[in-house]
Amino acid sequence: MMWLIENWFILVVGIAAIVIGVSVAYDFSKLPTQKQVEMIKEWLLYACIQAEKELGSGTGQLKLRYVWDLFIARFPYFTKAVSFELFSGWVDAALIEMRMLLTQNKAIQEVVKGEAV
Repeated sequence: MMWLIENWFILVVGIAAIVIGVSVAYDFSKLPTQKQVEMIKEWLLYACIQAEKELGSGTGQLKLRYVWDLFIARFPYFTKAVSFELFSGWVDAALIEMRMLLTQNKAIQEVVKGEAV
């Protein structure tokens, strides 16, 4: 008991180290897995089509912000794990796929443009 009283700081440092270790492990476990990332990327295609439909062409930064707001609403737990720069790269990839779909699929063109093409 006397040793504990004389060396209480070792106990405090040990408990603090354990708490920090558990906290880091918990934060790491919340990071997105590859399957979750693929699900988000598929959803981003839908969000980009919605943004194109709502805002039209020529509004790139506004559409990016619109998709970011949709992302925050749909995946609030990922906003701490995914940086905006990484998200922007995912949106760029989704936009490339969306443009390809718009050139190949008349039904998607009608949904986005709102008229028969």
